[in-house]
Amino acid sequence: MEEPASDEALLAAYAGGDGRAFAELYERHERPVYRYFLRQGAAPAVADDLLQETWMAVIRHAGRFEPRARFTTWLYTVARSKMVDHWRAQDGTMSLDDAANDPDETPFDVPGPASDRPDVQVVSRAEALAFVAAVEALPPAQREAFLLQIEAGLSLEEIAQVTGAGTETVKSRLRYAMAKLRSTMEAWQ
Repeated sequence: MEEPASDEALLAAYAGGDGRAFAELYERHERPVYRYFLRQGAAPAVADDLLQETWMAVIRHAGRFEPRARFTTWLYTVARSKMVDHWRAQDGTMSLDDAANDPDETPFDVPGPASDRPDVQVVSRAEALAFVAAVEALPPAQREAFLLQIEAGLSLEEIAQVTGAGTETVKSRLRYAMAKLRSTMEAWQ
């Protein structure tokens, strides 16, 4: 069985004119980047726009990518830049994702029990919304580090590179974020 091409190889192939390589790269990363925007507080319509802007930047700069870091590090650096630009355009105000406050919408899939009983579903939904609220309540720097690690699978060094913070700072942010999330979610255990 042939091993799938690396992200870096796919981007190089796309830069060389292979449209299928871009399609595969997009399919691999589209949903995680979209969730990153949602969990950073973007409304779904804004997340769609930011996702499109991110991928347009990837298309424009594909030929200039130098694999000094993983493709995902570069991709999330672009995504973060688009998010920051959006926040700046909003005069520094940032709203929470409306879906997190809407009982009919859950912004991310939290595995629940297999049971279809309504009482179990209500508890699962409440727990999921509590987790969403806990993530959104994290200080922005901690939330960003947490999401880059969980959503993007970036290492400490890669998160430091994306955010421009030191590795020890990123480690501290993650440690504090995890402690706050554990503390908040203890009631659900």
